[in-house]
Amino acid sequence: MVEQSISNEKIIGAIANLPIVGLFFLITEKKNEFIRFYAMQSTLVWVAFFLLTVALNLVPILGVIMTILLFPLIGILFLVALLVPMWKAYSGEKYKLPYFGDLAEKQLKKM
Repeated sequence: MVEQSISNEKIIGAIANLPIVGLFFLITEKKNEFIRFYAMQSTLVWVAFFLLTVALNLVPILGVIMTILLFPLIGILFLVALLVPMWKAYSGEKYKLPYFGDLAEKQLKKM
């Protein structure tokens, strides 16, 4: 039974890295720190990427050009920021993305 709950924790921790799913688990999960950490980190990462994309698109011509040129790089960063924490969570490790991991821990302490 304990093994099954640990396995579920790892699976949910991995799933919590998906953009909207992380926000869902951040709101609904109140006890499990492992899941809450990955949910908070995911939410912070996806909000930052969303704001970066919006900011680049708000700047007239230069922003659109930068978005077109940087889109492949941004896409790769999205993929890495999604897959690495998912794999680490599934492996049972607490993996902190640079900057976002520490920020997630600070935000969780405030909640």
